[in-house]
Parts: sequence; C-alpha cells; structure tokens
Amino acid sequence: MSTLISYLRLARAGWVMLREGVIAAAPGDQLEGLPRFGWRVARLLSRRTASNINRAERLSRAIDRLGPSYVKLGQFLATRPDVVGAALARDLSSLQDRMSTFPTEQSLALIEGSLGIPADRLYVEIDEPVAAASIAQVHPAKILRDGEEVKVAVKVIRPGVRRRFNNDLESFFLAAKLQERHVPASRRLRPVEVAQTLAQTTRLEMDLRLEAAAICEIQENTREDPGFRVPWVDWQRTGRDVLTIEWIDGIKMSDIEALRAAGHNLEQLAVNLIQSFLRHTLRDGFFHADMHPGNLFVEADGTIVAVDFGIVGRIGKKERRFLAEILYGFITRDFRRVADVHFEAGYVPAYHDPAAFAQAIRAIGEPIHGQPAETISMARLLTLLFEVTELFDMETRTELLMLQKTMVVVEGVARQLDPAFNMWRSAEPVVSDWIRKNLGPNALLIDARDGLKALVTLARETPELVARTERLSREMDDMAQNGLRFSPETAEAIGKAEARHTRSGRVALWVIAAALVWIGWQVS
Repeated sequence: MSTLISYLRLARAGWVMLREGVIAAAPGDQLEGLPRFGWRVARLLSRRTASNINRAERLSRAIDRLGPSYVKLGQFLATRPDVVGAALARDLSSLQDRMSTFPTEQSLALIEGSLGIPADRLYVEIDEPVAAASIAQVHPAKILRDGEEVKVAVKVIRPGVRRRFNNDLESFFLAAKLQERHVPASRRLRPVEVAQTLAQTTRLEMDLRLEAAAICEIQENTREDPGFRVPWVDWQRTGRDVLTIEWIDGIKMSDIEALRAAGHNLEQLAVNLIQSFLRHTLRDGFFHADMHPGNLFVEADGTIVAVDFGIVGRIGKKERRFLAEILYGFITRDFRRVADVHFEAGYVPAYHDPAAFAQAIRAIGEPIHGQPAETISMARLLTLLFEVTELFDMETRTELLMLQKTMVVVEGVARQLDPAFNMWRSAEPVVSDWIRKNLGPNALLIDARDGLKALVTLARETPELVARTERLSREMDDMAQNGLRFSPETAEAIGKAEARHTRSGRVALWVIAAALVWIGWQVS
C-alpha cells in the first residue's frame, strides 16, 4: 500500500510539473521518437499562462504548489549540479524558502511540548512571527538574562512538518530507485545515495538541538577570529522543536545601500567574508553551508554575524589537503601536481592516465593565468574542475560539492559588495598559512603523531582481532565441509520474499492503472 501511495504522489508531482510548464520548458528540439512526442504533449497540456514566464519561474511555481518538501528538495538539488546539470541547478538556486506563517498559538503549544514548561514562564513576551520557511518560523521575543530583559529570536518547527517530509521522502526514494533501474547512465551519480543524503540532512535540520550545537561549535572555533562571530545560544530555552538565540541588530548584507549609508567599508567586508569562510573550511573543516546574504548581518563596528545554521558542511583532513594543494597547484601552474593529488586521494580511478588528466587540468588553468586577478573566480575554477573530472569517472564527493556550491554563493556576495574584488589576493594569506602549517615540516610531525596513535589503538585491539580471525577461519572450514545451512525461519523468509517478487509485476500494473485514474480525476 505504501508503494502504491508513493506512485500516486509521484504521479501528482509529475502532473503539477507538466501543468506549470516545467517539462515543456526543457530543451526538446533535439529529442527523437517517443521522448519528443512526450515533450510535445507536455507543451499542449501546459497552462497557457506558463508560456509567458521563464523556466526558473515555472519551476518555482510548481514547487510552491507541491509544498515544503519539494522546496527543500529543490534547494538541495541546487547544490548538486552533477545530478541535475548546471543550468537546472542555477534555476533551483533561485528558489525562495518563504512560506506562510502559522498561528502563534501553535508555536506556544510546540514550545511547551518540547521544553515541558509553559511559554509564558520562559519568555517575558513572544511577538508575532517575522519570517517563515519550509521547516520553521522565527518569532522576536524577550527573556530575562542576569536580571535584564534581552531580545532573542525564537525558531519554532512547523507543525506536522516531519510527517509530511517522511511521506514525501518515500516518493523521492522510489523515484531514485526507478532512475537507477531504468537509466543506467545515471548510476554513476548514485541517485539512491543522493536521496539518502537529502533524508539525513533534512532530519538533522528538523532537530533544532543539532542546529544549536553547530552554532556553539562554530562559536568556539571562531572565538579569536577578527570581524566575524555567531549568536549565543540559550540552551535553557532550546529543544527538539524550539531554538532560542541572540537577536542580531544589524544590517542584512543583501542591503548594499544601507551598508554604504551606515559608513561601512564594503571592500573590507568582502575580504573579511572570504577569509572567514576559508578559515572555517581549511582550519576547522566545518563551515556554514547556507551563507547567502539574507543569513549574514553586519553590526555597527563592521563585524559580520552569520545566522541560520540548519545546513552546515564538514570536510576531513584529507579533503582539506586536497583542496589546498589544488589551489596551490593552479596558482603555481603545476598542473601535473594537481592531477597527481586527484589520483593520490583516490578520487580518479587508477586505470586512467595521469598525463591525460593533467592535460585536461591544464585546459582549465592556462586561460586563468591570462586574466586579471580580479576577474578570476575560485568558485568557477572548482566548477570547471568538477566538470572535467566527470570525463575521468570521478565519483561524486558530496562534501566537496557542498563546499563548491557554498563558495559560489560566498564569492557572489563578496562581488556584490566589491565588483572589483580580487579573490586570490584576499584568499592568499589564509591559504598560504594553512599550507605552511599543514604541508610543511610541521605537518610531518603531526602525521607521525597521528600514525603513532593509530598504531597504539591497533595494538590494543590485536587480541580481539586475532580471536575474530580464528573464529572466522573455523566457520569457513565448517561451511566448506558441510555446506551453507539456513535455519527454518530463514528458509521460510526466503520463500515469502520470492513469492512477493512474483507478485510485484501484477502489483505494478495495478499501481500504474490507479495512477492514470487519479490523474484523470485531477484533470476533471
């Protein structure tokens, strides 16, 4: 029954996309046979009003109709140009996560349910919501802190959002499995794994305690950083469904005129933003992955304050070294070293020719050295790099793609502040400092220390590993002599699974028929 419902939900999503002209807006002139016929039918069934707007607007209207789960799906896929293509990723990146607010009474009930204390005992006052997104909404409020009234922001989960997401996620998984089964070329992109990543990140985002923990971790990492900070968290008033943080009185970084009128140095703000992001990435391996200008404020003294840590990214030591060596290799035109780093990291399969890969890297790097420094985009460089690596069967690295997408956004914000922004000059102090500390003689001592710790841990576990090996050897000998035996319960389970498999074809036919009936009902 759940599979049938998932098919129906997919059918509804497809119908909405068709009616809003999303399918008709796809390039279909070069299609042939049945796909071209389907594209023409889609154009006939699209709303007449859809022909007057561009594809991004059509997509936005369709996703708004489908609800918050699809808004989140669209935003997630905007970070995966490897899956949906660069053009569609750009369209999806324009999606606005703005939803209608829900009544404050419901927020108060959720606060009490999450914290076990009535809201009027926790807050001096809670005002009407000032912003609402697909997962939560934000209320201005006041609390007593050290005997004084302090303004805070209270983020409250949208009622019923978890159930809605879980239902729609079943449809997303079904679509991913169908894609893997019927579109062999897409298997390299691991559609099911992409759906699993979406499910994991969404579930994490819907537990506001985890967002609070991310804020605190970044706060500890950036305590001594110049020109950047994050809000403090009120843990007494934070739970699974509610997050209370410091209210930020600052100017949104999206309001360039207000920043200029307040006397801020826009060029210095751009430098601070890029250097802060690179510190978080290279030094800490933990970064804010949604740094659009609406989530960045500038205080009176020029300090940048980041908010909304529902989406964060992590990259390990290996990935940080990989990133730094790539950047350094492009700066020094050592393209063979850039290629070798890919092979050393295991990102490009060993059966490819490193010299041919280095040639492809050079095709990206040489044009860069003929341009003025202020026109070179580091984000664009990484985008081109990932496009080239696809030709050499580099498997998707989710953490690197999230980093690349965030860098595109951050660099875009910096260029809004300063159109002549020199990315390389601003990044050089942070990148060179990290390379000096992590790729020089000091790095060898750190690696040796880490290796020694790993050996000590392995020595402690050696007796248990030996015992497991002996037990496995005995079991394999027994299996070789007596064959593989199943318990009666296992044999019965296998039989039931086989019976279900034979029925799956008949069930699929009924599902398709029901979907067609449902679509016909929608049309009428």
